[in-house]
Amino acid sequence: MSNGYWGRILRVDLTNQKISVDEPDEKFYRAYLGGRGIIAHYLLKEVPPGCDPLGPENILVFAASVITGLGIPGPGRNSVGAKSP
Repeated sequence: MSNGYWGRILRVDLTNQKISVDEPDEKFYRAYLGGRGIIAHYLLKEVPPGCDPLGPENILVFAASVITGLGIPGPGRNSVGAKSP
């Protein structure tokens, strides 16, 4: 993919003090189109039902929008999501 996502997702596990990088394919980005879609995907996939919003099972996701990285001024938009108390 040119511009934008660069094809990498940084994962930081604060409980186990580990850092890893995921490299999803282009189908992933087309399916979840943008920051809010990516946030929804990870929250639904990785946060167990009924988990404590302030507990270690909850995740915090920072994601960029579809048009971040384009050569026009002002299109960048970031989204942040987690299970809310």
